[in-house]
Amino acid sequence: MDLPRPERALIPRPGKMAPRPGRFRLDHTTRLRVTPGAEAAAALLRTSLAPATGLRLDHADDGSFVLALDPGLSGLGDEGYGLTVGSGGVLLRAARPTGLLRGVQTVRQLLPYEALSDAPRRAVRWELPGVEITDVPRHSWRGAMLDVARHFQPADYLRRYVDLLALHKLNVLHLHLTDDQGWRMPVAAYPRLTEVGGRRSESMIGPSGSDRFDGRPHAGHYTRAELSELVAYAAGLGVTVLPEIGAPGHVRAALAAYPELGNDPGRRLEVWTRWGVCRNVLGVGDHVLDFFRTVLDEVMDVFPSPYLHIGGDEVPTDEWEASPVARARARGLGLPGPHRLHGWFMARMAEHVVRADRRPVAWAETGTELPRECTVMSWREPAHAWAAARRGHDVVHADHRATYFDYARTAGPLEPPAQPGPVVDLRTVHGIDLTPSTPDPAPARRVLGAQGQVWTEFVRTPDHIEYLAFPRLCALADQVWGPSRTWQDFRRRLTGHQARLDALRVPHDTPPAVPVPCVDSAAVPLPYDAAAASSRPRPSPHGAPRT
Repeated sequence: MDLPRPERALIPRPGKMAPRPGRFRLDHTTRLRVTPGAEAAAALLRTSLAPATGLRLDHADDGSFVLALDPGLSGLGDEGYGLTVGSGGVLLRAARPTGLLRGVQTVRQLLPYEALSDAPRRAVRWELPGVEITDVPRHSWRGAMLDVARHFQPADYLRRYVDLLALHKLNVLHLHLTDDQGWRMPVAAYPRLTEVGGRRSESMIGPSGSDRFDGRPHAGHYTRAELSELVAYAAGLGVTVLPEIGAPGHVRAALAAYPELGNDPGRRLEVWTRWGVCRNVLGVGDHVLDFFRTVLDEVMDVFPSPYLHIGGDEVPTDEWEASPVARARARGLGLPGPHRLHGWFMARMAEHVVRADRRPVAWAETGTELPRECTVMSWREPAHAWAAARRGHDVVHADHRATYFDYARTAGPLEPPAQPGPVVDLRTVHGIDLTPSTPDPAPARRVLGAQGQVWTEFVRTPDHIEYLAFPRLCALADQVWGPSRTWQDFRRRLTGHQARLDALRVPHDTPPAVPVPCVDSAAVPLPYDAAAASSRPRPSPHGAPRT
């Protein structure tokens, strides 16, 4: 099948694009003219094109490929850019450095599909089509969440994932760093969080409620240096790393490390080996608040993101109802019962984040129970997002029926194990609706954007992650970047874009092999090996809420 020309297969599609006569060829004589402030974009262009093209693209004051920062283009905002390509040269302009980074990704997609390869490609004419593009994103939050708490992924793979997000102009990598089954973020004051909480004895096989286990230890955590390096790497691509440290539920790994944080301090717990909603939650004593304030301080010291995710979802209140300490706390606060301590706890954590001049983010169960300071990540019902927006919250759409990529891509028999629930196919993702069903413009202004989620109860390997994420993240990126596109238009462009995924060795169309065993607790996690992954065949042209 003949593929469409690259300029007809851009994902996301630019806001305004018109053809121009001529083509511009990049070869060994091509030089870049880089104005002050555009150095990071020039470095990205060089490093991303060098493996396939072998071009140096050195600087020259009379270079024909111009990257220019122009503060006068304020109408383009922080991420917009203008790109003009003609036979005599290329001009990429933006008001802000991030806009130039977005433009570089468009240049990469305008080149022949082979330009994205990480190996030399011979006998390819590296030509850009004549084009005039003005491109400004519709939404400021275009994200992807990766759960590294259930199944740990090494830091070098996270850098590859950032590369894939940036190519699609996604700008937030949300890292789910802690949960019942693992704690991956080091905290100097509390070393047992990773020493104990970073490993579990085995993992459940099958969905929540199964009594089958693999019998294999799983372990892994990041060093502070690794996380700092990831943050810097992502920033160089215009991607913000959003850390999530969840509380007061999904904390069994922390309770295994420090039992005094729980509602029964004398009880010793292991890191949870099951999936589902664990009944163990944090206690509500002052020492627990102090503990998590210390944790959040270290997280904010490592991650400069203006946002910090503090979890907040799926918090059973059984232990609070049975705890004399929790009942006394509720009485002292004038609450009708311990079940209302969830809002109180979240407010204390949100206050601490706000005092540090950051913005707390939390999962919304209903859209009405979170502190006003919180940006709401609505996952149960779209109606909850609009309820939160009307209440004055900023909102990020994360509807599980359209953005949870641990649900199957199709109902086919060859699909790998998936979270029980609805099929989230490509058309469903592309059909995500961020438009409120009300004439009041205020809620719409509070919608920051949307993001896709890869929870990893059943996902152990990079290949499996990428099979679940792509091309569904392509569909999400298309809708959150520009004006709403038709399904037919997206499908036409995806036909060509799949060749880019092939060049990047993304297993977007081939179900992964049977997952390899979990990382052994005595072993150092192996880095993602792109060369080994590429040796596997890649033919060219997936019920329950989150647990």
